[in-house]
Amino acid sequence: MTLTPEPASPFTARAVNLANCGLVVLDAGQEIVLWNGWMVPRSGYSVARVRDRSLFEVFPELRGSRVESAVLAALTEEVATTVPPSTGRSPFPLREAGSFDGARIEQSVSVTPFSEAGERYCLVEIRDVSGVVDRERRLLDHAESLRARSYVDGLTGIANRRHFDVALDRELRRAQRNGGALSLLLMDIDSFKAYNDHFGHQEGDACLTTVAQALAGMLKRPADVAARYGGEEFAAILPDTAAGPARVLANAIREHVAALGLPHAPAALRPHVTLSIGVASFDPGRLDEPAALIEAADKALYAAKRGGRDRVVMDGEADVPA
Repeated sequence: MTLTPEPASPFTARAVNLANCGLVVLDAGQEIVLWNGWMVPRSGYSVARVRDRSLFEVFPELRGSRVESAVLAALTEEVATTVPPSTGRSPFPLREAGSFDGARIEQSVSVTPFSEAGERYCLVEIRDVSGVVDRERRLLDHAESLRARSYVDGLTGIANRRHFDVALDRELRRAQRNGGALSLLLMDIDSFKAYNDHFGHQEGDACLTTVAQALAGMLKRPADVAARYGGEEFAAILPDTAAGPARVLANAIREHVAALGLPHAPAALRPHVTLSIGVASFDPGRLDEPAALIEAADKALYAAKRGGRDRVVMDGEADVPA
C-alpha cells in the first residue's frame, strides 16, 4: 500500500498507513513516492494509480494554488509551509471515505522538506479539520445570533435602547459629516398606566407589542430605526429627514395607531389607545449631539402630553399650546 524510495519495514509501513491523516511524499520532480492508506478511500486513487505520477497531474486543480507554491518552496528552497483552512478550505478534492458525491472535507495542509541519500523530498500532510471548522462556524453563528439579540427588545421585537443609542450616535455623526438632515421622534402611549391597571400587565404587554409593530410598519426605509425607548415610550430615528417631512410622518404614525382601535381603560377618558409624539431635528450648533436631540424631542413630547395628548408637537413649539 505504501511506496517509499527504499523498501520500508513492515512496521514502518503499517504505522504510516494507520496515520489518521493523509501522508504524501514527493521527490524533486514532484512525483509521488509515498501515498498512505488514509489517502486511498478519500481520493479514490489506489497506490498503483498514482505511482510515479506528478501530484499536479493527479490533481490538476492544485496548479496555481497555495499547495503548489508550498511544494515548490519545499523542494527548491527547503522552506516548510502550512496552508490553513482559512486560506483554502478544501484544496485537495477529498471526501469522506467511500463518499464520492458529498461535500469535500475541509483541510489543513502542511508541506515539510527533507533530504534522503542526497535527494530532496517533501512530505505533504493533509488533516481533516471539517469538525473543527464546523464547530467554529457554529460558534460564530451563535455569537452573531447573540449579538443580534442584544440589540432587539425581547418583548416587542423592535430595536432596544442599546440599538437606539448606537444608531442615533451613528446617524448624527453622518449628518454632521455630510451636512444632511436627521429627525428624531419620541412617542408615548397616552395614559398607559390606566391601561395596565384596568386590563392587567399581560394585556399591557400585548398592547406595547401591537403599537411597536404598527410603528415599525410605518417606517419604510432600511435606514429608519423603530425602537423601544423604555416602558411605554418608543422612538423613531429618521435619517435624511428634515423637520417638515418628520412632522408629516409623525402625524401618520399617530393616526395609524389611533385607527387600530385598541380599546382603552375608562380612566383614560378616551375610547382608544393613542400616541403623543415629540419631534426634534438635527440643527448644527444646537441640536448636534445625542443628548441635546433627545432632550429637545422629550420636551416636545411633554408639551404634547400637557396639551391634551394624541397630538404631535415639534421642537420649538414646546412652549406653544398645540
